[in-house]
Amino acid sequence: MTTSNSDAIVVKDLEKRFGQFVAVDRVSFSVKKGEIFGFLGPNGSGKSTTIRMLCGIITPTSGEGMVAGHDIFTESEEIKQSIGYMSQKFSLYEDLNPLENLRFYLGIYNVPQEQWKERIEWIMDMVRLQEVRHRYARELPPGMRQRLALSCALLHRPEIIFLDEPTSGVDPITRQHFWAFIGQLAGEGITVFVTTHYMDDARHCQRIVMINEGIIVAMGSPAKIISEACPDRSEADLNDAFITLMSRETH
Repeated sequence: MTTSNSDAIVVKDLEKRFGQFVAVDRVSFSVKKGEIFGFLGPNGSGKSTTIRMLCGIITPTSGEGMVAGHDIFTESEEIKQSIGYMSQKFSLYEDLNPLENLRFYLGIYNVPQEQWKERIEWIMDMVRLQEVRHRYARELPPGMRQRLALSCALLHRPEIIFLDEPTSGVDPITRQHFWAFIGQLAGEGITVFVTTHYMDDARHCQRIVMINEGIIVAMGSPAKIISEACPDRSEADLNDAFITLMSRETH
């Protein structure tokens, strides 16, 4: 498939079936390089299945897709080296400290050992973890655990980072700091693909796709989605638009 040089992700008619069940039903969208892109939908909407296809974890049933210039059907290993992934659940080793967790992930990502010291100092400074580098991960407060998970996903300097419900369980101040940092990453050219149930988080996205029952029901900037979903309600917000769109029949 042909893609623009400005696109980090492009999918066309992407479909995933499990037997007779259609989890993702011929979705098409693109994400620009350096964009903060939101992917929203209720549980069971096809959101996680789509992300797993984009990350090279499962193979689509049909359609086309490119992630960081790599084909999602034939180049899943190349995709995994080009992206970072931060899962909803804290997926690091709680009996290791931040320094040990970072060393483990440097090995996982095959970063040459002579670069480890520089990478560790770079990421520790960036996410402000220097003062807790020797504390067990299980002892860290939620905001610091979140920053540690993000730092492990960024260690190999990926072109695209996938964030799955990244602010789940953190306080509003931590969330605000997190989004300021995400804006900084996007400003440096990293593409940010985020799933979230928090409409406050979705406001930070430049563009959003909303999916329900495997079908895209809305696409555009937060303001565009609100105005199209709730045209007669000047006071409507993204939460109102989400509820309206998810209440509609998709088939």
